[in-house]
Amino acid sequence: MSQTDRTLALNWSNLQLVRRIYMDFGRTYRWRYVMALLCMVTAAAAGAYAVSLLSPFINNVRLGQEGRVAQITGGMHEIRQIAFTVAILYCLRGFTTFGQMLIMSRIGNRIVARAQAQIYNHLLGQNVGFFQARQSTDFMTRLVTASNGLRDTMQLIVTSVGRDLCSVIGYVAVMFYHEPVMTMIAISGGPIGALLMSRVIRRVRHFARRSYDGTARILATMQETVIGIRIVKSFNLENIMRVRMQNSVRDVEKAMNRIALGSAVTSPVSETLGGVVIAAVLVYAGWDVEVRGGELGQFVAFLGAMMLAYEPGKRLGKLRLDMQNGLMGARLIYEILDKAPVEVDDNQKPRLQVTEGRITFHDVAFGYRATENVLNGLSFTAEPSTTTALVGPSGGGKSTIISLIQRFYDPQAGMITVDGEDVQNVGIHSLREKIAFVSQDVFLFQGTIRENIALGRAGASEEDIIAAAKHAHAHDFITGFASGYDTPVGEQGAQLSGGQRQRIAIARAILKNAPIILLDEPTAALDSESEREVQKALDDLRIGRTTLVVAHRLQTIVNADRICVIEKGHCVEQGTHDELLEKHGSYYAFFSAQFGDNVRMVTKLDAPRTEPSAVRS
Repeated sequence: MSQTDRTLALNWSNLQLVRRIYMDFGRTYRWRYVMALLCMVTAAAAGAYAVSLLSPFINNVRLGQEGRVAQITGGMHEIRQIAFTVAILYCLRGFTTFGQMLIMSRIGNRIVARAQAQIYNHLLGQNVGFFQARQSTDFMTRLVTASNGLRDTMQLIVTSVGRDLCSVIGYVAVMFYHEPVMTMIAISGGPIGALLMSRVIRRVRHFARRSYDGTARILATMQETVIGIRIVKSFNLENIMRVRMQNSVRDVEKAMNRIALGSAVTSPVSETLGGVVIAAVLVYAGWDVEVRGGELGQFVAFLGAMMLAYEPGKRLGKLRLDMQNGLMGARLIYEILDKAPVEVDDNQKPRLQVTEGRITFHDVAFGYRATENVLNGLSFTAEPSTTTALVGPSGGGKSTIISLIQRFYDPQAGMITVDGEDVQNVGIHSLREKIAFVSQDVFLFQGTIRENIALGRAGASEEDIIAAAKHAHAHDFITGFASGYDTPVGEQGAQLSGGQRQRIAIARAILKNAPIILLDEPTAALDSESEREVQKALDDLRIGRTTLVVAHRLQTIVNADRICVIEKGHCVEQGTHDELLEKHGSYYAFFSAQFGDNVRMVTKLDAPRTEPSAVRS
């Protein structure tokens, strides 16, 4: 998140944040909360009334006097009646507590599920730049850990109000009924404890944030270690990664210890205040019994109610402190949810209709940073049903062109059109439906080979999937596996070779049956044998489609219909392979650098076939 977004989120007051959590996630379940509160109130009332029966019980047993609450007259019959009533009350309390816990658990789990789905859907509305500017583990921490903060906050509030507050009110009512003066003495320590607690809360909020950030770094280190384990082993980076993990773990440990210290420091404060209050009550009670002749039953009922009120009262005093971790999680959630989606597919915008597939860049300027342009007034046209290759030095803007066509980013100036239609004036999803994209960084999802190919087109039949695999020259190696198309690909395709992964990606693109093909160095990381197989698959993919291909290995694009040389954001040359060699310009220099004096001896690859592919409809 930006520093501005983060500062705004951190500056929300607890009350504002709690209100928003309720309006966004809790209000839907308000009637269930009411049921849970009724259970809590019933349990609190049952406990308070059970304690109030101590007074007549004590007075009856000790003095044989008529009780003031139940109006008993003495004897075992009245004692059995009180005992039976207490048993019924505690049974009622047990069942209502069970109901409260069940209702609150289900609501809490539902809130977490809703929050996680909402966060994920919101993230999908952001553009590629949003994700590239942040660590993936930061999103995972917010999705998995911080979303629990919403549930914890609501449960703490409802439980504190329904169970603890109602219990305290009930017990204090019993105390006040029997001994008003002692009750005033007992509650006098509350304001002092609240003042001390507010000082602790400010420090705990800071360390709660550090704990979340540290957890994200731990996940990042673990993810990098697992994904990059070959590099870790090859470069003997075990000690470096170990130190990095230890530092992150130590930071989280320190933050959690400071949070624990803040929470623990409340115990001596509350216990000391409680001890002083109880001492004052005992002194007053002794004076009351000795001087005024107060009844022992009243004092026992008061003392019992005060003891039972102590724990819920202490929890209420720590409520703001206990909420800090949950509220920090909620702040992290809202940092994401308050970031307006960049990619909003406006249903009112017309759908892109591709009639030919002509792609034109009109004086396009774009930069990832405001002060540094990657493209500077770029203009060129990719003609329909032809292959246009983009070549040039690294950093010239070739891959940026591919990203702009798909609207991963939008240009700061100029216009990109498909068949004369500005891509920013059509629905973004309809644009991407017309594009199939294959890059050198192949990404396969968890699942089987069949499931990964089928992602190219929803509802594709088994015959379509197999046909796409055959055109991608992948069918033979797929059927060579024991499980065939049901073979798991592993995490990010780890169970397959580079060439196999690439051909699965090409099969996915073939199945999509899009009129525009974008290839970003699809063979750059392959060996010669795999490259030949993948190049055959790419030839099938390009048939009858507008194709843009980014390549550094120039031998793979010598048969392109048009080659554009991209340097410093400009198209400095364009033409066929032979035309550009004749110019002895930038393309000639690149080609000479790769092939030396053998420029004229490089054999062109077989030109793509021009008949329609069997998979195209």
